[in-house]
Amino acid sequence: MSARRFTRQHGVALIIVLMAFALGSILASGMLSRQSIMIRGATTYLAQNDARSLALGAEAFARQFLARDLEGGGNTPEENQEGSQGTDQEGTSTRREVDHPSEEWARSALALPVDKGVIEAQINDLQGRLNLNALTEVDGSINQLQRNRLQRLLRVLEIRNVRPETFVDWVDADDERTGAAGAEDSDYMLLDPPYRAADQPFVSVTEVRLLDGMTEAAYQRLRPHVTALPNRDDMLNVNFASTAVLRSLHDRISQGQAESIRQTLRESPVESVEEFLALPEFAGLGLESDGLGVSTNFFEIAARVSVSGTVYRLVSKAQRTRNGTIRILSRDTGRSQLITKEQVQASE
Repeated sequence: MSARRFTRQHGVALIIVLMAFALGSILASGMLSRQSIMIRGATTYLAQNDARSLALGAEAFARQFLARDLEGGGNTPEENQEGSQGTDQEGTSTRREVDHPSEEWARSALALPVDKGVIEAQINDLQGRLNLNALTEVDGSINQLQRNRLQRLLRVLEIRNVRPETFVDWVDADDERTGAAGAEDSDYMLLDPPYRAADQPFVSVTEVRLLDGMTEAAYQRLRPHVTALPNRDDMLNVNFASTAVLRSLHDRISQGQAESIRQTLRESPVESVEEFLALPEFAGLGLESDGLGVSTNFFEIAARVSVSGTVYRLVSKAQRTRNGTIRILSRDTGRSQLITKEQVQASE
């Protein structure tokens, strides 16, 4: 074998070795990259799982808090001293069913430091808002009281492109328009993309976005004042009513009067509907007590957990029964801006 031929074969072998080495390096780099992605994915999953567990723990704590409030343990110190519980003729302890913003559960949000993060939670009242599912009765007829309140609320909020009949057609079971302002499948199927009216109660307030004529700006103005409870109860807890909701009670309640009423309720919540109707701002209006109350059975539990660089949000809709049972009706993990109240550290 000549020296030139040996050199050529040696060079080819070296090239093959180098190519094999390069290929091996590429494969190893790809394996390391995939392994790194898998590790990051597993770490994120574990962090999310831990955060979810902490959020559910915050929900459980809030449920205990609400149950204790029903027994008279969640009021202000002044109320506890005066006695938020009474005794009936048979000697059985009974709670005065009054809920208001000065109660411990409603006053502030709770911040609880945990390892590598913090849990923030607050409880919101849902019965100081208009229940959209109360627009129709069980037999499908319109609840005129609730319909008129919604009409006034839309007017106060300057929402002109959507009428109460549009809401009614969304929740009623038939496919016929409620008056000229209604909207049914024949209207929604012309949209792009097309869809149908629900023809059932609102599951979430976010469905309001789908109503014919509703804009995002109008929805954002309306959302704080309405709710979608899983029943047709039109009972409004006046102690939690916003200024706009207070104005929805009567055509002749002005903005100034509503602000005055709200300030009065903040400083001195009413303990009965009769006490509420006796406020001087209602003099001469002939406002009826129908659909008004001073207690709350439906709540929103909002929790935000921030741990190890991961943020997990949970909003739970809860119902409190008369025997103190707290039922979770739904959970939502897609909302932001959850904690809106002044925070109190758990250590305090």
